[in-house]
Formats: sequence, structure tokens, C-alpha cells
Amino acid sequence: MSTPSSRPWPRLGSPTVARFIPSSFLLCAAMLMVACGEDAPPGSDPAKPAAFTATQVPSSQGLSQAPGFADQSGGGIFATTTGGVVRLRLDGSKAALSPHPRNVATQGNVRATFRLGPHSALVETDTGLFLADQGWLIEPLWQEVLGTGIVATAQTADGAAWLAHPTGLFQIRGGALASLKLSGQPLSGITTMTAAPAEDGLPGLWFAREGRLNVVVASAPGVYQVRGTDAPLTTGETVEALAGLGVGAGTPGEVWVLTSTRVLRRNTEGWTTVELPSRPQQLMGAGRFLWARSDTKLFVFDADAGTWGVAEGLPSGTPTLLAVDESGCAWVELNGQSLSVSKGAVPRLQGLHQGMLLVEDGLVLRATLPPGTPPKSVAFQVDQAEEVVAAGPDYSMGGLEADATTLKAFSFARVTPGNHTLSVVSRFEDGTEARRSVPFTYQPLTTTPSYARDILPVHEARCAKCHMAGSALPLHTYDLWKSNAQLINAAVRDQRMPADGPLDPQGTALINRWVSSGMLP
Repeated sequence: MSTPSSRPWPRLGSPTVARFIPSSFLLCAAMLMVACGEDAPPGSDPAKPAAFTATQVPSSQGLSQAPGFADQSGGGIFATTTGGVVRLRLDGSKAALSPHPRNVATQGNVRATFRLGPHSALVETDTGLFLADQGWLIEPLWQEVLGTGIVATAQTADGAAWLAHPTGLFQIRGGALASLKLSGQPLSGITTMTAAPAEDGLPGLWFAREGRLNVVVASAPGVYQVRGTDAPLTTGETVEALAGLGVGAGTPGEVWVLTSTRVLRRNTEGWTTVELPSRPQQLMGAGRFLWARSDTKLFVFDADAGTWGVAEGLPSGTPTLLAVDESGCAWVELNGQSLSVSKGAVPRLQGLHQGMLLVEDGLVLRATLPPGTPPKSVAFQVDQAEEVVAAGPDYSMGGLEADATTLKAFSFARVTPGNHTLSVVSRFEDGTEARRSVPFTYQPLTTTPSYARDILPVHEARCAKCHMAGSALPLHTYDLWKSNAQLINAAVRDQRMPADGPLDPQGTALINRWVSSGMLP
């Protein structure tokens, strides 16, 4: 298997420009901006974790201590103790996951899985890389370019997926692989990486390399800068892990840094040293939740509530964090047991993911309830509007039609364009409740796209290589796109398709608009 370093990559003329060039395999150079070194020490924020009895759901499959992927809709994709890969549901049972029949490479022993999009994962085996999506393990076109050894992955706010590899930093956009280079040289040696806003608020990709903390920002479409940061690291202090938290309702994202001596947090107020009862060995973030493992303790931070918790009631031993999701759930391996851990039985959402750009005026969303005692009621709420109580077992944001069986689409006609939060809350007989809040951006329809002008180019660039005539789901004509429009729309909206990486927000919004405005030819 070839690696990027063994291919004759062309070299760009200017070492100060980072620009993606349209090609099957892309590269760019980057500008380095050196920031100040050690500034005044940051303020201190003592964490005061409140004990909670952890809600636990055991897995039906033994999981290895390798990195995993947790889906915010529940479940995830993990490496097993026998060298395989498993897709788990919210209740811990197995779901379908098989090699795609068109794969050429044979799946080897699984080393780890990594997040690629809200519902898709990158699976690393000892024979190469595969994309896990909708029950399939799919061999990407760029598999032979990028060998095994993935260090970390992240997805930035512009929809791009990033891969840190021993040979450099790579981006997946438009189904193509790009190598980000600094003065013509690859950004090799990255040890940890996460997506979080830069100090000036721009969408950023933070990474540690050669003892320094850096952040990549897009200064223009396809043009990137690699900056130093103002992190107040002391002499000899090294970065061990990074974790990013996403945006909340009117709250920007933030970055967390686990160093060799402490935990640092950077939000709009600057850097703060967070004092936990003891320094963690692991740090993971997703959505608005941060998990930390310190010896035998698991701590969780709710950024919206500003509160810390410490899990109690877990089996004895030292847990290993495998993955965390946006609902506040952590997947752990503990003394040969694999289980999900959370503060409560939080409902999940189908049809809306964290930070999604929503363009449809009517939308059916479903709340997936975790195993255990069923709730007395389930309600939806947009921002501070009146709650909409839904009837089960399937829940829609708009409730049910008069026939009491058909899900009613909720209309966003009275929702203003901009950032909002949808909450789904389960209330139980004992008076307790569990809430899941998902921030999203609403951008109403302003144009009427057509298949020939707008959708066909997307199909030819991103869909045709898999969905040709004779495939499992052929989509090579307008009529096929129209008859499968709702399936396609849901797949790209949830970022489950295309299989070689999600569309950028503009492409996703274009398909959403086409479906919502009548699917013109």
C-alpha cells in the first residue's frame, strides 16, 4: 500500500498560501502565524462535581480499549475484542454492519474507529481504511493514498472532515483527499486534534505538534492559515489531549486542553485552569458535554448548565473512555465489560443533529427513547415557545394527524431565520425528567433549484460512482431522484451520505431546498 510520502506530490510556488486545487488528490501550503509565548497565568476555576447515580446500558458485545465512535442518535461503531467491528444500538444490541459487495480490499483486524460525520465513522483495519455508514463498510477511493495509523479525526463548522496521520494533516471535502502543507512540508507529528473556535471566533481546527499548540483557520474558501495560539503553557508543560465543545443556544464553542500538569479551558472569556479533584488521564468532548477520566472516576461537565458531575454506581475498576456523544453519554470499557454511561435516560432525536442547517418549513422529527421505564409524556420545544406534547410510540415534533397514526410535520414558518434550539423532554411518573437540547440554524427557502441545473452536478460529482444503473439504489435519472427524494434528503441531511464523506452545508441545503420546493426537473 502506498502512502502520501511515496507519491510525487507537486509543490506549490508560494509557501504562504493555502489553497485547495481541484484534483483527485489535493494539497495546499499554509501560512504560519507565530503567537505569543507564556502570558499571564490564567484564572482558576475549581470544579465541584456533584455525585449522580449513573444510568448504565451494557453492550451485548465485548469492546476493545481502542478509540470508538458514538452516534448522537444512540449507539455507535466500535472495535471488538476479537478484532472485528460492531455497530451498536441505543440498547446495546447489535445492528447490521457488513463489507460492501463492491469493495476490493479485504477487511483485516480492526484497530480503531473514528468520527467522520454525525452518523458516519472511519474504520481503521490492518489492511486499510473503510467508511462505516448505513450498515455498510465502504472502501473509499482514496484508501491506497492514506495508509493506516490515524491519530485523530475532527469535523469543522464548514463541513470538512480532517484526518491527522503520521504522514501529515489531511482534509476530506467533496469526496477528495487533500494534504495541508506548511512551506511545502507536510504537517506530520500531530499527536492530538479537535475542532473548536480559534481565539478570534473563526471556526478552527486545533492540534498539538512538536510541543506546540496550533490552530488552522480558513481565511477564505480553500485558503488556510496555521496559527500559533495564546495558550499559557509553562516551560516543559506538554499537551496530551484536546477536546472541543460545540455551539449552544447563543453560546460559542470552546476548546479544552489536557496537559501534563493540568486542565485548561478556553472560551470567549479567555483561558482558565480547571481544578478537578485529581488530574485526568483522558478528556473527550461532544456537543456541549465534556467527559474526563481520572483514575477510577468519571467526571462530566455540562457546558450549558455550567455544572460538573461524578458518576457513582459503576462496576469496580478503572474505566477507559472509548467515545462520547452529544447527548451527554459516554461509552466505556471496564474490567472486560462494555457499557454506556449517562446521567439519565436522555431521549435522542432522529432527523436533526447538532449544529444542523435546516431549510425545510415542515419537518418530521422522532424522539428515540432509551431502554428502561417508559416516560409519562414526551414534549418538544423550540427555544422558549410553548411545548408540543407528542403521542407515542413514534414521536413527531408536530404530534399526530387526526387519524392518530400519521406523524404530523412541524412547521417552522413562525421561526425567524438564525440560531435556535430544539429540546425534547421526557417526563416520568416519579416527577423526574430528561431533556435533550439540539442547537440548529434555520435558513428558510429563498430559491427554487432544479434537477438539471443544481442537482445533476452534485449527483455526477458525489453520487454517480456508487448509484449507477444496476446498483442497490440506482439514481442515474431525474425520475429515480424524484421517487427517492425523501430517502436522499434524509441521508444527506443526517450526513450519512455520500459514503465518501458528507456534503458541505451548501450542498446539503441545495438538496433540501430542491425536495422542499417541489423537485423541479
